[in-house]
Amino acid sequence: MRFVKGFPATTMEEFQLNITKIIEYAATYFPEREIASRLHDGSVMRYTYREAFERIKRLADSIERLGIKPGDRIGVISWNTHRFYELFFAIPATGAVLLEMNLRLHPREIIYVANHSEARAIFVDETLLPLAEGIAQHIKAEKYIIMSDGDPPETSLKIIHSYEDMIDEGSRDYDLPIVDEHSAATACYTSGTTGNPKGVYYSHRALMLHSFTELYALRLSPEDVYMQLVPMFHANGWGLFYPATISGCKLVFPGRYGVDNLQPVVELMKNEGVTVTAGAPAIFLPMLKYLESLKEKPEFSIRAWSGATEPPVAMMKGLLEYGIEVVHAYGATETAPLVCYNFIKPELKNMSQDELWEVRRKQGVPVFGIEVALADENGNFLPWDGRSIGELYIRGHWVTGVYYNDPRTAESFVGDGMLNWWKSGDAATIDEYGYIKIVDRFKDLIKSGGEWISSIDLENYLVAHPAVFEACVIGVPHPKWEERPLAFVVLKEEYKGEVTKDDLLEHLNQRFAKWQLPDEILFVEEIPKTSVGKASKRTLREQYSDFYMERS
Repeated sequence: MRFVKGFPATTMEEFQLNITKIIEYAATYFPEREIASRLHDGSVMRYTYREAFERIKRLADSIERLGIKPGDRIGVISWNTHRFYELFFAIPATGAVLLEMNLRLHPREIIYVANHSEARAIFVDETLLPLAEGIAQHIKAEKYIIMSDGDPPETSLKIIHSYEDMIDEGSRDYDLPIVDEHSAATACYTSGTTGNPKGVYYSHRALMLHSFTELYALRLSPEDVYMQLVPMFHANGWGLFYPATISGCKLVFPGRYGVDNLQPVVELMKNEGVTVTAGAPAIFLPMLKYLESLKEKPEFSIRAWSGATEPPVAMMKGLLEYGIEVVHAYGATETAPLVCYNFIKPELKNMSQDELWEVRRKQGVPVFGIEVALADENGNFLPWDGRSIGELYIRGHWVTGVYYNDPRTAESFVGDGMLNWWKSGDAATIDEYGYIKIVDRFKDLIKSGGEWISSIDLENYLVAHPAVFEACVIGVPHPKWEERPLAFVVLKEEYKGEVTKDDLLEHLNQRFAKWQLPDEILFVEEIPKTSVGKASKRTLREQYSDFYMERS
């Protein structure tokens, strides 16, 4: 690819894209707009953008007083709270890097992340002190700051500070520095299926451009109320609180919550008038199940991005009955994470409803700032015909070009060094309209008798059965066919003991050829999950690797 330099521009090229400009703008033009944050005792704390900006400046001042220098990495172990939101501005404001520490990782992996990044200090929520105390002796961090709603609790951690004391002691007149926009603002480590997590460091520039794109993609406005459902400790919580702040949305932080009890989240959505959110099927499926259990049907008007895995059509249709419009989006840790989102192009609106639902299943059309390609195993680009399956290559303004201090960069990127393609590992097609459809992870595609079977398509059609709550399909070695599909199904409580394997095979037979159907369907109480809430197919493959071999 050629690079040329033309005539000098007269625009202010040195005016840096800094994350702190987002909260400064909101505090200036939407000073009274509310931020609501659910505390650990269930009560809701409320304050404004103006007050949040003052707290952020005070906090940044105190961070510098701790001896934190530009470029230092600062870890955060927390839930989706207003304090985590403040740190997403306060830490980068000093030129330091906010390190997102994924609570769902194994402690051994969290230790690796802390040490590989060389985190100097760690902010920790008071409810997560046992986790911090358990890893403290194994990591190099020098200081800990406790985030608590009252007085900080007793702890064995050394050199501790109080978050609220740091705000009280910081200067409200802190002079926000101009940070080189190419400096890292945040960092997240991928939770890969093999090996240690890989470090992705996002620049101020990348996050700002990413925010502008999400702003138009979700059609955010000052009338919207945005709830932060995506865990903020992974992939910038998908970054939506940044554009929501730019647009002057009311913000809602649910604090700590679990999929086993979504009543507090649903109540908060109703009480605060939420209109925009984002999450994974891992949260939306239990939410639908909870809504269906209510005697009185609540009504919402919510636009909800769904990522991480393909949202089952049955789930999308079910939530739409409650006024929650699920919009399929796709990305990865390496892409900040937005790559594409689904919308119906005007030229497709004459399709039948069934055809439109098939379009909505797709990951969507890449946003401006992202380029994609399909490549075969030799790196040759494939046509966009909706049939050719290749690995999805991605590059763009906010896509990482290397992993931090990691030799695995060589196997994950291809290019001339200036504009590398990131090799996603996803098997995909792209149709003539530009819609991306992820067929599967390459490692999850099932090769049976020389033909490919999509585990994702089998899973989503299983979930379309009214009795099925959750499903997972893996490829298991087979003595004759190389691999055969093996399905795991969690039934809804009211159908347990009523629905059989034959019932589900008959259901699948409406869409799939006989050779594509699972040889066995196992009914289970729970499907193991990864750190980001996806089904852990590696765990199941290891556990059931001899399942068909032993039966031959």
